Formats: sequence, C-alpha cells, structure tokens
Amino acid sequence: MVGDRALRSVHEPVARNSYRMSVTDGIQPSEQFTGVILAGGFSTRMGRDKAFICLDGRPLVQIAGEALRAAGMERVIVVGGDHAKLRDLGLEFVEDQFPGEGPLGAIITALRASKSDNIMVLACDMPAIDGATVSAISTSLLGDPDAHVAAAFVGGRRQVLTAAYRQTSRGALETNFAAGVRAPRHALEQSGLNVIDVDGLSIERLVDVDNPQDLNRYDRPKASQEGSK
Repeated sequence: MVGDRALRSVHEPVARNSYRMSVTDGIQPSEQFTGVILAGGFSTRMGRDKAFICLDGRPLVQIAGEALRAAGMERVIVVGGDHAKLRDLGLEFVEDQFPGEGPLGAIITALRASKSDNIMVLACDMPAIDGATVSAISTSLLGDPDAHVAAAFVGGRRQVLTAAYRQTSRGALETNFAAGVRAPRHALEQSGLNVIDVDGLSIERLVDVDNPQDLNRYDRPKASQEGSK
C-alpha cells in the first residue's frame, strides 16, 4: 500500500488539463535534470526526523539521493532539513526560502536553485524508491515538449511530490504561492499547467513512511535514527 501521506496529501484526481502516459520499455536515464529531495517537513507523526531514519544501514534521504543519481542526475540537492547531518552524508543542502510553508515553497526554492531546465522531486521518506522509477517519470516529461509537469500516478491518484517539473512551471507556481496556495496539488489544479500522469509504476516503489508502524512493512526491526544510540 502507498503510505497515508501519499494518499491523503500528495495525490489528486486527474485534472481536466492533464492526460495519462504509461511507462514504456527502453527508458534511459536523463542528465537534463537536477535531482531534488524535500526534507523540510516536521515529521510530527513519526516523532523524529524521517530523513535520517536508517533502513538497512542507509538513511532515507540517502536512499532518495541514490535513486536520483541512478537515474543519471549528477547534481542532487536537498531542500530544508538538518544542514550538518546532510553535509556529513555528502549531500548538497539548499536552504528553503519559505521555511514552514510546506512543499510548494520548497519546490519553488528548488526551481530557483537549479541551473537545469528540469528538476526531479522526491520526498525524503520513500524506502523503496529506485532509479528506474525516477527515470520513468523524468523521461515522460522529456518526451512531451508541451508538458510542464510529469507526476507518478497510482491508484487513480497523482503524487505531486514524486514528480518532474520544468522551469517553465515556475511562474505559475510562484503566482499561486503568492496568492496563498500552499499545496502543490492545488497549485497545479489552478494554474492551467499541462501535467502528465505517469502510470504503470510499481506501487511498492512509491510507498512512503509517516509513522513508526509504517516501518514495519519492510520487516527491518533495526530501523533506527542516524546517530542515535
């Protein structure tokens, strides 16, 4: 199952200005992207910083970084989070320009910080995300020059925090943010941007963890907080 956060807050029904694209064989990694990990959340239900929870000896934020690099993204940035711990993991930290304002502000921050034409966004709490899934989404965006966003689509819902964004989406997102919109899904609904829904992806690869019970899905009883003992 996809985690509660994904089903409740980062999914949405298909908007009228979007269409759906199925994953095809022969997907190739793209080097036209900056990889982006969102790590500025409060992790309230988990009770500790999700980014640094270790599964099989790897912090979740590192798992996301490895998936982005496996998809050919040479530059990977982390928006928000613990600067010192991220630096110790060899990850590039970018300060969220809108701290406490939610993921839309973090996506805008990433678009501003990137020198690439596109960014590929992942949340920091996806234990099974892999390079093939990232490549499928990023390649779908590249395959349609008129598209502004390509997002994972599972269970009839869109995951806007597992999505690729073109720089051409930035103006509309900033306009919505300035108008008080904070949820990325609402910004996409109201912006008129052309969104590709990428289906055919493995649901298991898109699972997120919101609370300690979610960690039990992975049968890894030694899941722990980086540096806590």
